[in-house]
Formats: sequence, structure tokens, C-alpha cells
Amino acid sequence: MSMWKGLHMTARAAHGIHVSLRFIHKHTRLCTLWSRNISTGRPVQNDFFKDLENQFKAFREKAADAMPGSDWTPFEKNRSLPPERADIVIVGGGVVGWSIAYWLKQKEMIRDGVRVLVVERDPTYSQASTVLSAGGIRQQFSLPENIHLSMISADFMRNINEHLSVLNEDPVDLQFNHSGYLFLASEKVAHIMEENYRTQRYAGAKVSLLSTTQLKEKCPWINTDGVVLASYGLENEGWFDPWMLLNAFRRKAISMGVYQCFGEVTGFRYTTNTMTTAEGDTVDFRRIKYANVQMPNSLEYQPVECAIVVNAAGAFSGKVAEMMGIGLGLKDTIAGIPLPVEPRKRFIYVVHCPNGPGLDTPFLVDYSGVYFRREGLGGNYIAGMSPEEEEEPETNNLEVDHQFFQKIWPHLAHRVPAFECLKVTSAWAGFYDYNTFDQNGIVGMHPLVNNMFFATGFSGHGLQHSPAVGRAMAELILDGGFKTLDLSAFSFKRIMTKEPMLERNIV
Repeated sequence: MSMWKGLHMTARAAHGIHVSLRFIHKHTRLCTLWSRNISTGRPVQNDFFKDLENQFKAFREKAADAMPGSDWTPFEKNRSLPPERADIVIVGGGVVGWSIAYWLKQKEMIRDGVRVLVVERDPTYSQASTVLSAGGIRQQFSLPENIHLSMISADFMRNINEHLSVLNEDPVDLQFNHSGYLFLASEKVAHIMEENYRTQRYAGAKVSLLSTTQLKEKCPWINTDGVVLASYGLENEGWFDPWMLLNAFRRKAISMGVYQCFGEVTGFRYTTNTMTTAEGDTVDFRRIKYANVQMPNSLEYQPVECAIVVNAAGAFSGKVAEMMGIGLGLKDTIAGIPLPVEPRKRFIYVVHCPNGPGLDTPFLVDYSGVYFRREGLGGNYIAGMSPEEEEEPETNNLEVDHQFFQKIWPHLAHRVPAFECLKVTSAWAGFYDYNTFDQNGIVGMHPLVNNMFFATGFSGHGLQHSPAVGRAMAELILDGGFKTLDLSAFSFKRIMTKEPMLERNIV
């Protein structure tokens, strides 16, 4: 018996030595770690706490996965897939789409009360219309709705960090140049400029009309031949970095809980209710139940159950509408009216002219259709012009037609003699989401697809109006109507009734 007691005591002693060695080893490692912190300074200590936080984060995620009702699965997930369910799916991750996503989250009453998914098919944004634009904003439109959209958007951009700042991230810098737009009018169109001026001033825009003498005083480098009147924006006009605005909306929206997916919406699953009119005609009303999202460079796709779809696909929103049969019905029916939005390719040329107009150059729009503005500080400018209807280039690629600049150059050199010695250094092309009906945005719900909303067809001014359009769309979806700015005139109804809202100041 005493022998067993001796063995038992020996075993306990050995166990105690083992525990002590483990404690000493652990204590030594901790002391070594802290001694390293003391010897190398704060960064290592910060790394220690960062690693500790990451471990706690991983632990919390594992704990959440283990809870009932989690989406844990023993099979490996493709993290690039969109969620299986979303309240609102926004097709198109350009600046309009991300603006809508931001405002939807801004208006939600409780955190994650509205589950929003933005689907963008171009993960690099290398072909996105937003980043390929000239980046201008102006109030000099002919329609009050467009003027107010610009004024609201300009105010948003002026105070952008009050809206889009993200904790622990750098503040947003749009690199805004407050140089104003300068429109030139010939005798033939001077009366239109005067009418537009009255509309702009009545809407509250700060715009000034200039005689040729005043124009020459303001811009001594300009040739006023053929000009009888000019219009200049005194505030809330200029240009900025389009990518900075897009990324600011995107970054903020994601921080608020918006889901992002790089893929392409290839179709929808929907239900159909057929009704018969008093005249005996049948009308199909459709409601989207799922949006099919195809992954890039893959056969894999994810059906996303949703309550609402926002078609903000820009130049390709007409194709998205066709997926729901919009425009594919009988010719003289509502179902036979297509969404009149198609891609139109526009070229922007970068030119170098050391003796050009200089730092005070406005965004000049000549009555010939040619425009230019300063680009940076090194004697560089960008210029462009919309082609005639019969000269519209192919839209199956974004290749630049360098010969087209030969039609622009004579107008540039005529208006600014210094441009006779310019040199083209580069060029790029981008798409307008061109509304062939009246070159104005289409905002609102389709009458036969009662959960598809449109925010498209802005024909070149979607970027500058994106902050205001995003808020208006969020109001329409969540509040059931426009609250801050009535855009009902831009609804699909005007296309059905063939009542265009023509904007006379399209660049």
C-alpha cells in the first residue's frame, strides 16, 4: 500500500513539474513578446493587438455559423456569388446605381432594414460610362427639372464629406474645378439662349448673359467671329473626377451594408397575371421573383430572390428591359413599346497646347457643337463633339476613330487661334445611355412590370445628376412618391403617350 502511495506522490510531483514547465514556457514566451514590444516600439504592440482582434473575429464568425438559422454549410462557398435573397436588386454599378443604393440605405429606418444588392458586370470599370465621361456639371439646361437636378447635385458635391465620409477612411476629394460653362450662340440660336437663360434664372441658377464685348474682356484668347451672345455659369458649374464620385458612393454604400456582386444579370423569373379590358383585349402584368446573376468567366450563376429590380444599366438598360419582354409585344400595345435607350459612342481627345487659354479656361461649348476644357495644369485640354445622326459610329467596341478629330480641329482653331498649334496626345471613347425619344432621363416604374424601376436614358448628364436622381429614386421606392423633387415628368408614361420632353441644351 505504501508503495502505491509513493508511486502516486511521484506521479503528482511529475505532473506538477510538467505543469510548471508549461507555465514557465508560456510565461517566457509572453515575456519575450513583451520584451520585443519594448525593444522595437509601438508597431509590434499594435500588431499583437491586431492579431488578437483577428482571432476574436474568427472566433465570433465560427460561433455565428454554429448558431441555429445560420447559412453555414459543409460545402465550400463561392464568396463572389451574390446573396440568395435581396429586397432590392440594382442592375448596374455605375454612379447612378451606387447613388440609389446609398440613398436607399440612408432612408432605411433600422440597420439592415433594406437589403440592397448592386450587380456590375465590369469588375475593372474599364468600360464604364461613368469613368469615361468628361466629368462636367452645369445648370444651363432648358428644362426646369434638369436645372433643379444640377443644383441639388452641386450642393451635394460641395458638401460631399457630410454625406459620403467613412470612419477611418480618407476624406473624399472630387478635385472639383469651379470654372463654369461658357455657351456661345450664333444669331440663329441666340433667341433660344435667351429663353433658356430666363428659365434658368427663374429656377434659381446663377447664370450671366455676355455680349461679344464682355466675352472678349473675359476671354481675350477667344475669336468672337460669328458669336452674338454668350451664357456663363457663375456658380455650381465646372468639372470633377468621375471615378472619385463613383468610388465615394460605392465605398459609403458598402460601409452601410449594401451587397456588391460582379456579374451579369442574364434574365429574370417572374409571375404573370392576365387581365381582360372592357374592349376584350388581354393585358399581361408581370412581377419579377428572381434575377439570374451570371458570374464572370464562369458557367456558374445565382438566382437572387427579390422584391424590386432597379434598371440602372445605362447604355445597356434597353437590353435588360427586353429580358422582361418590354418592347417585344404587339406593335400597337404597351407591351410593344421598347425602352428607347441605346449605346451611343462618343470620343474624347486629349490635346497639348502650351500657348493655350490657360488656367482660367471655362468648359466652353461652341454653337458648332464642339466643346473643350482644361485638363490639369500642363497645357493639356480635352475636346469632343457629338457626330451627326447619320455618322453615328459602331457600338460593338470602344475603339477611337482618330480621323474624327479632323472634323473637330477646324472649329477649335477658329474659336481659339492658339489651337492651330495643338497636338493630340491621347484619346478614349465611352458610351452615352442615349434616349432616342427625347434625350432625357427615364425615371420610375414600368406600367406592366410593377416591380421594375428605371433610372436610365440621361443621354450624357447622368453623372452630374446622379446624387439627386439617387435620392429621388429612393423616395419613389420607399416612400411611394417623390418628396424633394418631382420627377414624374420623366416617367415611362410620356413615351406611351408620345409626349417628348425635349432638352435643347444637349452637349
